[in-house]
Amino acid sequence: MDFSHPLFNLVQWPAMVATVLAAWLVASNRPVRRNVGFWVFLVSNVMWVAWGLHASAWALITLQVALAALNIRGVRKTEDAAEAEPAARSS
Repeated sequence: MDFSHPLFNLVQWPAMVATVLAAWLVASNRPVRRNVGFWVFLVSNVMWVAWGLHASAWALITLQVALAALNIRGVRKTEDAAEAEPAARSS
């Protein structure tokens, strides 16, 4: 893939919108919206990495990989807590 194409400059704007939308969604009280926010965050991470490759922004790429890993960790911990909650209630 040719990351030097000038159109890659435009990727930063939808990536920014996706990041803000994802942050809004994960702050929701509704689990479905939080789940959608997780996926939107992952899409924004991919877009930022694509733009970072175009701009040779290695720190940004590293940040996006770290944020994606933290987001995945958070989802796993939330799922684990949700699975453990019914067992704790029945005790």
